[in-house]
Amino acid sequence: MRPGAEPGRPKPGGTARRRPELSAFLRSRRARVTPGDVGMPPGLRRRTPGLRREEVAQLSGVGVTWYTWLEQGRPINASAQVLDAVARTLRLDPPEREHLYHLAEVPFTAAPEALVQSVGPEIQGIIDALAPRPAVVYNSRYDILASNSVYRDLFITSVDACAPGPDNALWRLFTVREEDCPLLFRDKELRVMVATLRAAYGLHAGEPAWEDFIRRLSEASPLFSQLWKTGDVAEPGRRVKVFRHAAVGELRMTSTSLTIDGMPECRIVVYTPDDEETERRTALLRSGTTKNPAP
Repeated sequence: MRPGAEPGRPKPGGTARRRPELSAFLRSRRARVTPGDVGMPPGLRRRTPGLRREEVAQLSGVGVTWYTWLEQGRPINASAQVLDAVARTLRLDPPEREHLYHLAEVPFTAAPEALVQSVGPEIQGIIDALAPRPAVVYNSRYDILASNSVYRDLFITSVDACAPGPDNALWRLFTVREEDCPLLFRDKELRVMVATLRAAYGLHAGEPAWEDFIRRLSEASPLFSQLWKTGDVAEPGRRVKVFRHAAVGELRMTSTSLTIDGMPECRIVVYTPDDEETERRTALLRSGTTKNPAP
């Protein structure tokens, strides 16, 4: 890459503050990488504690002047590809790479990761302790990674509706008869869930596990196939859902999504009573004597 015209002054506001931070960050990361780390001879009379600027530029495939300007915090444009090359040369870990993007004011997109398929005992303990509030851990494909007994009583339908792979909330809800679905206003609620699935799918398009799941569920449920084809997109968020329970009646519950540190694309969803009557009825679910009979 070749630098263009001499850059002007930084814009006021956030940019003016980020550029000095970017400069200090790159210098500190460069100082910790030795020539031996990247397969280069140490050389004689080396004053720089780590790599030289020209060495970073060479290893990253960019011009020396361009990299110098970047490290000096000048307001030059950088592409994601170039920042990734610099990040590899400087051996940045994922949080450092994201930090570099933010300081350089380049939109950051995390690399897709394999979906988490299990949780530790500490997470299971948290959601168990939330009873009589129904609670569950989903990954972004709505695989059920953990749940407490109240969630299972309220939400889990017939065992025959279980997905061929990991237990999955979408598979259960779309493959039971409408009258057996625990959600009232089924079409409305399932539309939002499919739109949320599509938002996550953007990171995983083309992955065999995701493509196979969508294909199989589309074949099993004409309604899912119809909703998927709309292309609607939504993010997880707070919603009021109405459930029907064979023993205690209708329950109006507010769903709240909580992210989990160290578990990308996973969230705890907790259902909280939305009115006093639901609060009273939900308390009955703790006893375990009011099971919602499977159809």
